[in-house]
Amino acid sequence: MRTMNQNSPRRRVVITGMGAVSPNGIGVEAFAQAGRTGKSGLSFIKNVDLAGIKSTVAGSVDDFEPGSSGISQVELRRVPRVVPLAVAASREALATAELVIDPDDIEMQRQIGVSLGTGGGGLAFVEEQYKQFFCDGKPSLFSIVGGTHGNLGSELSIHLHLRGPSHVLSTGCASATDAIAHGRMLIECGAATMMLAGGADAPISRGILAGFEKMRVIATRRWDCPAQASRPFSADRDGFILGEGAWMFVLEEREHALTRHAPIWGELLGYASTCDAFHRVQIAPDTLEPARAMREALIDAKVQPERIDYVNLHGTGTDLNDKLETAAVKCVFGTRAPRIPMSATKSLIGHPQGACGAAGLAATLLMMRDGVIHPTINLDHPDPQCDLDYVANEARPGRIDFALCNCIAFGSKNSAMVIGRGDER
Repeated sequence: MRTMNQNSPRRRVVITGMGAVSPNGIGVEAFAQAGRTGKSGLSFIKNVDLAGIKSTVAGSVDDFEPGSSGISQVELRRVPRVVPLAVAASREALATAELVIDPDDIEMQRQIGVSLGTGGGGLAFVEEQYKQFFCDGKPSLFSIVGGTHGNLGSELSIHLHLRGPSHVLSTGCASATDAIAHGRMLIECGAATMMLAGGADAPISRGILAGFEKMRVIATRRWDCPAQASRPFSADRDGFILGEGAWMFVLEEREHALTRHAPIWGELLGYASTCDAFHRVQIAPDTLEPARAMREALIDAKVQPERIDYVNLHGTGTDLNDKLETAAVKCVFGTRAPRIPMSATKSLIGHPQGACGAAGLAATLLMMRDGVIHPTINLDHPDPQCDLDYVANEARPGRIDFALCNCIAFGSKNSAMVIGRGDER
């Protein structure tokens, strides 16, 4: 479905702030530099018992200090790791939007809502809480509130003094894309003026790794260099690399942003979401619904396919996803598809699950700003069935006026978003 009737008048929604806590760079500018240089954020997994686990590499934010989020050490023991990741990225997003939240200004606080996307939420935290219970007989006060996805939105609202709507969307790998679109809808219909929206996940734990191994979707091949492990569209790929991180944005009604002279990173032009209704994990082999999501997003944006300058791909590095996403893109763009530059951000950061749509959007906005398209690394031997222009191995100069960001999720879900520069059209 599309967000609104395409003929209905609606408020324009722009992005005025951005924050990133990524495996390959903490802070927006570090994340941008990593993209321009093709820097991987993958490393060997630390602080997790890997006995019997074949997967040894992850996209973890090793240099992140949870206390840098502004959350006290006492509180940090009571919340999942995803909370300080999300709060830190959110603080940067508010700062780059030139917003200072006065803790005494209730009216201002009521103008800003929260829309957070997450896949696993606090499951890694809950895994540890229940381990204590079942092994040591010690129930935890925080196992419920820390493991309830809906509470993550409240954590952001509480720590940042935001009294607008506070929502969490959990739709697998499409979570962040859907959460950002949800924030856009609230602004379009006048229910909010500004929304803090994006995605955060921190799923690197023994139980989650073991579960993905059982599903045969996670990479298990051993590499001497961790940076080589994530290989979307490559003939020798063997699955995704689990990742973590947070990428948050300030969404704002355009006229409000212009009135306060806010910086504009880009404009959210269109969005659509579909479901294959096929399988709880697999993508349907006919590519009808992934292609429809992209087409409907373009219709919602009122942007013709030939105007798209770049596509940010879901590109997990699993055999089925990469082939079917390639086929779906061809369905949408036809003979022009091989001439559109595209890249897989997951080659640089791994797969941060429900946060991946926000990571792709952040990367795309920065490429749009800098005029440099980040590469899909580790693509020396492309799969013959994956034959598009994935900007292999080295960044490339390129102007992007309109871009499409794509996500494909467990449960047969597909979400796509179209963004533009935010200039008058």
